[in-house]
Amino acid sequence: MWNQERYDDAVQLLRQLIATPSFSREEQDTARILGQFLTVKGVPWQQHGNNIWAVNKHFDPAKPCILLNSHHDTVKPNPQYTRDPFSPDIADGKLYGLGSNDAGGCLVSLLAAFLHFYEQEGMAYNIAVAITAEEEISGVNGIESILHLLPEPALAIVGEPTKTDLAIAEKGLMVLDCVAHGKAGHAARDEGENAVYKAMDDIQWFRTFQFPKVSEALGPVKMSVTVIQTSNKAHNVVPAECSFVVDVRATDQYTLEEMLDIIRANVRCDVTPRSMRMRPSFIPKDHPLVLEGLKLGKQLYGSPTTSDQALIPATSVKVGPGDSARSHTADEFIYLDEIRQGIDTYINLLSGLI
Repeated sequence: MWNQERYDDAVQLLRQLIATPSFSREEQDTARILGQFLTVKGVPWQQHGNNIWAVNKHFDPAKPCILLNSHHDTVKPNPQYTRDPFSPDIADGKLYGLGSNDAGGCLVSLLAAFLHFYEQEGMAYNIAVAITAEEEISGVNGIESILHLLPEPALAIVGEPTKTDLAIAEKGLMVLDCVAHGKAGHAARDEGENAVYKAMDDIQWFRTFQFPKVSEALGPVKMSVTVIQTSNKAHNVVPAECSFVVDVRATDQYTLEEMLDIIRANVRCDVTPRSMRMRPSFIPKDHPLVLEGLKLGKQLYGSPTTSDQALIPATSVKVGPGDSARSHTADEFIYLDEIRQGIDTYINLLSGLI
């Protein structure tokens, strides 16, 4: 049953959030707004850093938990904005402002769904909601910093703009720092071992190698060399070292550790991962939540972008109102009807489970 008050509250909260700058690592003011919102709704909440979370009224530790998660940090406004990015204007059915689409519409829709179920008794699952910080920079003080404080999730719904379709898989990310070693010498004489040439051999391998297993939802693993440099300042010195960076987009077919082992077995350079945190995510097509989504007419797809889903060690799906193509663009907006659809989608997905 549609709840107009819940929708009105969601839109009003989103307008408050838009009007309040919340760049990554600077989300304290929107954290305060979110806490005040929950207090007004009679919901006890907790905070660690700029992360806010709460659980359903009749929380039962013996039951599994569904985690609802979205973020309240934003990137800095695109310099091509023609509107005030912090002015939550409504025009032609659109709500404008920085963070309206990514991921404010998801955030307020998830909160509306959480409140819908908050007082319900006899549910098969607990529900926790976590509105977190530093998602846009994959920071360590976001969702990752409170996982040990949250009820362990059996399932997570991550709110990102997907047109309310279900991203049943998401690529992970591994950034590799590679160093090819040679021997310095004078470029005018036949001296030294040129580290650039050694690096070129390995770069060619990264360019052409195909991991054998291909994901049904995400396609092949993708590796891209994005930076290359030597420490040389002089044109006439054969470089002893050449470093380069590889951006690796991982799929559900390999763990990051398996990929790293394969890479190291095939190149001569030293390979050091910057991080092993951003892991690929996947939910089976026959999972009850996915089946509920199919009943609602939702499309299933694999997402090439990363989100906090990569940091949540549980079966998860990424879904929410808005369009990913609008994220980080000038004059960002979300349609008001998309917020309605987001609230309905989250409530209907959860109703089929709990």
